[in-house]
Amino acid sequence: MEGLYAKMSIKKDLKREGIEIIGKLDTLTINSLAKNISSILSQTFPELELNTNELFRNISRLDMYYARLPQGVSAKYFYKNKSIYFSNTVDSQNLTAVAMHECIHYLQEKCDEKGNILRLGLCDYTSKGSPDIGINEAAVQLMASKCLNKPYENVKYFDIDLPTNSPSYYTLECTLVNQMAYVVGENVLFDSTLNSNDNFKNQFISLTSQDVFYNIERNIDLLVEAQEKLTSAYANLQEFDTDIYFIKESNKEINKLKNKIKKLFLDTQNLILTSYFDSVINLVYTQKTIENYRNKLYLFKNYIGQIDGDTFFNDYYINKMVELEKKYETDKTEITDLVVVKHNFISTLFRRIKAILGLNPKYAKIKNN
Repeated sequence: MEGLYAKMSIKKDLKREGIEIIGKLDTLTINSLAKNISSILSQTFPELELNTNELFRNISRLDMYYARLPQGVSAKYFYKNKSIYFSNTVDSQNLTAVAMHECIHYLQEKCDEKGNILRLGLCDYTSKGSPDIGINEAAVQLMASKCLNKPYENVKYFDIDLPTNSPSYYTLECTLVNQMAYVVGENVLFDSTLNSNDNFKNQFISLTSQDVFYNIERNIDLLVEAQEKLTSAYANLQEFDTDIYFIKESNKEINKLKNKIKKLFLDTQNLILTSYFDSVINLVYTQKTIENYRNKLYLFKNYIGQIDGDTFFNDYYINKMVELEKKYETDKTEITDLVVVKHNFISTLFRRIKAILGLNPKYAKIKNN
C-alpha cells in the first residue's frame, strides 16, 4: 500500500509541476546519454578527480521521459522519483546538451535515509528560512555551459550590456555568480556545486563578510522571482489583450518589474565589487601585491554588466588607484619596492583608465547581438 500511495503522491506532484508524461526513453538512449555526460564532466573538470565509470553508473540508473512541460522549460529533474523529464519539443539529437544541467542537479543531490532532500549544491535545505535556490541554479548553469563549450557573447537584458556564455538560462544570475567565482576561484565554485559543500561560501565570506554573502544570495533569489513575475505578466497581457484598462495596468507593472530587475542586478554587482576590493586592499603592501591587486580589479571589468551612463566601475577603479598611491606615499616600509611602483604609477594609471573606458580585451572578438 505504501508503494501505491507513493506513486499517487508523485503523480499529483508531477501534475502540480505541469508535467504530463508522454513516453519513457529506451535503455539504449539513456545509456548513450549517461556515457556522453559522464565523459564530458570528467574531461571538463579534471581538478575534481571524477570517476567516469561511477558517474556513468549513477546517471544510467535515472528514469528519463518525454513529457509535455510548462512553456519555456526544456527539461526538469524531479528528485522525488529520480527522473528527468524532457520536453516533447526537444530535438533527440540535442538531448545531451539539454540533459547536462539536470544531470548535474542529480549528482549534487544529498538526501537522508527517508529520501528527504538535505542539500543541492550551494542550496542547503537544512538551514533556517528559504534554501536560496537561485545561486545554485546559476552555478549549475555555469558548469553546464562550461561542459558544452558555450562561447561568451555580448547580450543585452533590461538595458544591461553583459558578457555571458548562458544567454538563454539564468543570464543575470550567472553573471553575478561568475563575478563571485572570479573573486574566489572557479574551481572552488564548481567543487561546492557538484559536491554540495560550503567551501565556496566560506571562502567568499572570508574575503568579504557573512552579511555580504547572504545579501547576495537573497538578491539573486529576488532576481529569479522578479523575472518569473515578469514572464507571468507578459503571459497575462497576451491573454487579455483586448482590455484597454488591463493593458495599461499591466504595462505599469511590467515597467516596474523591469526597473526592479535592473536595480537588483546593478546593486548586487556593485556589492560584489566593493566588498571584495575594499577588503583586500588592506592586504596590499609590496610591489607584487600592488600589481596583483591592480590587475585583478582591472580585469573585473570583463565580468560586469553595464548600462548607458553608468560610470560606477570606472569611478571606483580610479578612486582605488588614487587610494593605492596615497597609501604608499605615507607608508615608509618596503622602500625599494615603492620606488619602482611610484615611478610607474601615473603612466600605468592613465594607460589603464584609457583602456578601461574602451573595449574589453577578453571579449574583443565578440560580436554584439
